Amino acid sequence: MKKQTVSVSSLLFNSLRISCVTALLFTLGACGSGGGGDSGSNSVTGGGDGSSVASEIKLMAANDGVSGIELWKTDGTAAGTVLVQDINPAAGSGSDPVGFTEFNGAFYFQADDGVHGKELWKTDGTAAGTILVKDINTAAGANSYPYGFIVLNGALYFRAGAGVNGADLWKTDGTAAGTVLVKEIDATTVANSYPYDLIGFTEFNGALYFHADDGVNGRELWKTDGTAAGTVLVKDINTASGANSYPDDFTVFNNALYFRANDGVNGYELWKTDGTTDGTVLIKDINTATGAGSLPLGFTVFNDALYFEAGESVNGIELWKTDGTAAGTVLVKDINTASGANSFPRGLTVFNNALYFKAGDDMNGGELWKTDGTAAGTVLVKDINTAAGANSYPYGFAQFNGTLYFRADDGVNGYGLWKTDGTADGTVLVQDVNAETGASSNLYVLIGALYFHADDGVNGMELWKTDGTAAGTQLLKDICPGLCDGVLY
Repeated sequence: MKKQTVSVSSLLFNSLRISCVTALLFTLGACGSGGGGDSGSNSVTGGGDGSSVASEIKLMAANDGVSGIELWKTDGTAAGTVLVQDINPAAGSGSDPVGFTEFNGAFYFQADDGVHGKELWKTDGTAAGTILVKDINTAAGANSYPYGFIVLNGALYFRAGAGVNGADLWKTDGTAAGTVLVKEIDATTVANSYPYDLIGFTEFNGALYFHADDGVNGRELWKTDGTAAGTVLVKDINTASGANSYPDDFTVFNNALYFRANDGVNGYELWKTDGTTDGTVLIKDINTATGAGSLPLGFTVFNDALYFEAGESVNGIELWKTDGTAAGTVLVKDINTASGANSFPRGLTVFNNALYFKAGDDMNGGELWKTDGTAAGTVLVKDINTAAGANSYPYGFAQFNGTLYFRADDGVNGYGLWKTDGTADGTVLVQDVNAETGASSNLYVLIGALYFHADDGVNGMELWKTDGTAAGTQLLKDICPGLCDGVLY
């Protein structure tokens, strides 16, 4: 079956936008929470400010139908799945907590108490230990939107806007006095430098890397050691006046930081940096069409190489790898061999000495694949949706008890929870929770089970857990009784 050929740039940008919207429905973090932050949920294993949490818990944002979207926790039991604090006590109004990131025995996040706007909060998992750290934007009811939390050298860094400085780089030691602006990167009055990138701040060689706009060079590559003097432009990659290179998708590999960027000549291509201006270089112009980029995406380290998807006019968007050199940046396999067609290898996940992902060849649509890094070893694991050219769209991969779990649609049961041992026979449906909604992409392991969000058609979107068997897959708690959605992210 021959597939439609569309331009590499439009497909990748549209796909990226769609994937971020999808992530917002379930985790609010896949497209924005950096450096260990998971806006959907996270675990607390110790207390902050003298408090303690007796058992490991997961934090999450949930709606019981009364308090609005608020801060909840679970220890893996129905009784232990409870509201931590109704941060915004106004009737039916939620605080919308997002960005949970562990630091110094507590979890930090963004929330709105209905008075101070969206500001910086922390919790140790108790109501008493859930407090506003600082009202960064002090204008009445205004928001600072703290976002992209990451820990470096004994401090928690994030992006926030004080109203005076615009959105810039901040850090905190967990106290109000110790929550300070690191540097106003764009000194223009109330201008926003928006320090960040696709997946958040990234640590490399004792510094945080990100893209930011200083009002002169456009959105370019920056780094910080946590001081104003040490927050500097690494390189103006796109040297056209005020133009942006938009470096993002940072990944550490072989003592360098890899990313994609647009130098204004080659389009979005594969770059790396050692942290110096001279050491920030284009690795390879994969798509050699004038001004066109390959838009490399989804960098994943596996067996001493960096794997990613990239597109060029001959083979379309396919699976590539690099050893950090131009000669060593090569196509792994043209999975969809129809002329110029795309396989869209997505969700690259290392499991049992192979790299698993979703891809579509010219026969099977988007299905489960794996690779050992060679063309011959890049193979379809199973055609889950066997209708001609149909897609099962496996995604949300998570490992548990030596098995890889994911969400897929077999065309019969709808989206459900699947698992694989890497063989066709061992790739099976765990349970069809609901023929229409099924398991979400938010899979995480906690206290001997795999947890996920699902709608069984009776209880709405709620929290479920599984031990990997149909009998052991069950609703943990109906947080919002009825058809309303209890667990939102």
